[in-house]
Amino acid sequence: MIKVKRLNGEEVVINAELIETVDARPDTTISLVTGNKIIVRDTVSEVIEKVIEYRRLVNKETTKKA
Repeated sequence: MIKVKRLNGEEVVINAELIETVDARPDTTISLVTGNKIIVRDTVSEVIEKVIEYRRLVNKETTKKA
């Protein structure tokens, strides 16, 4: 899960595994595989960094269990 901020400043947590695309139009729009779209304050680069960090954490936990 990653935390992002909606345009109104409200924090929302989304499942990083469900992200299909992230576009700047000019606001950052996260499209999910469910068809939902979330417009956020975070830049495309910030969303990418959050997803990378999430994946590192998940891989680290998976490696510990093996």
